[in-house]
Amino acid sequence: MGKAVDLAIVLAAGEGTRMKSSLAKVLHPIAGKTVIHHVIDALTPVSSQLCVVVGAHREAVESHISEIAPSAKKTFQAERNGTGHAVQLALADTNAKGCVLVVAGDTPLLRTSTLTEFIEAHLELKSAASVLTAVLPDPFGYGRIVRDELGAIISIVEERDADEDQKQIDEINTGVYLFDISALRDASKKLTSNNSQGELYLTDVISLIKSSNQVAVAIQSNDFTETLGINDRAQLAQCAAIMRDRLNDEYMRNGVSIIDPMTTWIDAGVVIASDVTIYPGSAIHGTTSIAAGAVIGPRTTLVNVSVAAGASIIESRVTDAEVGPGAAVGPFTFIRPGTRLAANSKVGAFVEMKSATLGEGSKVPHLSYVGDATIGEGTNIGAATIFVNYDGVEKHHTVVGSHVRVGSDTMLVAPVTIGDGAYTAAGSVITEDVPAGAIGVARGKQRNVLGWVLRRRSATKSAEAARDAGATELGARD
Repeated sequence: MGKAVDLAIVLAAGEGTRMKSSLAKVLHPIAGKTVIHHVIDALTPVSSQLCVVVGAHREAVESHISEIAPSAKKTFQAERNGTGHAVQLALADTNAKGCVLVVAGDTPLLRTSTLTEFIEAHLELKSAASVLTAVLPDPFGYGRIVRDELGAIISIVEERDADEDQKQIDEINTGVYLFDISALRDASKKLTSNNSQGELYLTDVISLIKSSNQVAVAIQSNDFTETLGINDRAQLAQCAAIMRDRLNDEYMRNGVSIIDPMTTWIDAGVVIASDVTIYPGSAIHGTTSIAAGAVIGPRTTLVNVSVAAGASIIESRVTDAEVGPGAAVGPFTFIRPGTRLAANSKVGAFVEMKSATLGEGSKVPHLSYVGDATIGEGTNIGAATIFVNYDGVEKHHTVVGSHVRVGSDTMLVAPVTIGDGAYTAAGSVITEDVPAGAIGVARGKQRNVLGWVLRRRSATKSAEAARDAGATELGARD
């Protein structure tokens, strides 16, 4: 069975000047996807062909479209002469027949289900032109739907061209249309620029089709938030918040506990199993997947992370990494790309890891840097240990075996290997391999210079305390 619409046209040529951004309006992100990506996702299930009309930021927009919708046709509107002109160009660039759907590229909250209902109503009414409308609490800035006394649509009047009575109308044009393509071709040829903008308005097609004694209808949406467009950063944030709430509601209804949905931001591509708990202030992005029983947050950011069952990540940032079953991360931990934490391992407070593998049951409890390393199972890395992986030119790898005890404040200067069951003495700088079962000691012998404080810092509080403790200036001289 074919798709309901033969062609979908996405209007994405606008300058977006009110965004005050070097980035195209339709390329701004919401919930891990660009604005236009959300639009295309909604269109793909209902349309056989897709045409995107591009203009401003042409190269960047076309490149992005090629990535997310390789089969889409791209039509360039060199001179932005209105939505009617954009549709004229798209029609000239296609041989599609049947039904054509037109949407704005800046309406990321549109759902496929709403478009499907709109298409069904259009077909049932045998309409040549249908416009999706919505009733807004504040319709300022939107085109108004003008109806006759029987409720039939007469025309769509843009805000700039509306009189005071028309501006009181709260039913607005959402920018979503369905047309019989033959009727649209004929009507679009009759468009004129007799308006305040001096542009060709697609909205004028409705009255033109009605004047040719064909059916044109306005079909009201049940949820006005789906049809909200984006013109500035405030509206972008508004749409992002609605998308956040929509996604969080879906996750919660599928068994995820989100303690504070208002402060939890989850991307559309994230996969979360039931019985996961997410605490306030957490952001979960990209291709992250979280298995059952995991605990995330508070104040945790995950980007492209695989989190296994029963793991916990508290007040930390993890990017492009794997966190194994029952593993514990945080608080205040920074896990960088290429890190793999095995089952029941632990990475504690103020630890940074990068391109490292931590074996099952191993621990890096606190205040350490582990970069470019492989650590076996059951090993403990003492506080303030640094894996010295960079010589100023190249990165080098460190291998730490299983059931190793690395003493606090150890420097492991790569490339170096610590054998299974080996120890290092606290404060050591290890530059050579430590064999299995050995202890590596690399530090100078301690020397106490008696009376030094009283001789060299005689007027300090330290000297006063030393005298009170019975110290004298007598003793070994330095």
